[in-house]
Amino acid sequence: MDRPLSILLVEDEPLECQEIVEYIDAISGVQLIGVTNNTAQALESVTDMRPDAIILDLELHKGYGNGLTFLESLKEIRKKLSIYVLVTTNNISYVTHDSARMLGADFIMLKTQEDYSAKSVIDFLCSLKSIIHSNRKTTADGGKEESPKQREQRIINRIITEIDRIGIAPNAIGRKYLIDAITLVINGKTEKINTTISEKYDKTEPSVERAMQNAIEKAWKTADVNDLEKHYTAQIRSTRGIPTIMEFIFHYAEKIKNDY
Repeated sequence: MDRPLSILLVEDEPLECQEIVEYIDAISGVQLIGVTNNTAQALESVTDMRPDAIILDLELHKGYGNGLTFLESLKEIRKKLSIYVLVTTNNISYVTHDSARMLGADFIMLKTQEDYSAKSVIDFLCSLKSIIHSNRKTTADGGKEESPKQREQRIINRIITEIDRIGIAPNAIGRKYLIDAITLVINGKTEKINTTISEKYDKTEPSVERAMQNAIEKAWKTADVNDLEKHYTAQIRSTRGIPTIMEFIFHYAEKIKNDY
């Protein structure tokens, strides 16, 4: 299966974010792994989720930080991991553009161009998809291999990001069980999941199962419907409209495995 092009959007204009999100949702072969107007959060997302490409607005007036300092901070990460950086900006200063290029921007798109749009930005990245993926593989092969502990933490961070999006509460008892269960499936364990978790926490299997189901049900009852529809894309077979524990676990395990 063709791996989607994973993109992180760093942008502070809500309308532009919405247009890019909607266009990506409408096409195939592209996956938006995060949207932020905060460069500190963007760096965390790059470390945890390893996007293929970043769409970076240089001037985050409504957010935190700016594109130039973000590019500077990204330098060390890009020594180990090839990431394509597409800069978008209203700034027409050649000095600023040259600075962005010196700091590692791969391409600069002016928002003042007549043909600038969410479509033009994403279509441009899609046209480079095979090259970006090829360069990513070459760089990864030549870089230092991450340790099993680093890989596990990166996967856990990704799971947390995903379940936060649909409103699995941080204080829900079943949250830690769900994180462990998804991690187990990603690592190849698909049987006796509840048994493994109950032994780890010295709990009964029914209590572990009940806590996980409660965490899922509470999210479906309290989270915004649009967030659920947007971020939980698997088919729900239950007539109640709430995924079963195993549906939930295997959906996220498969999603994260495909991304990585």
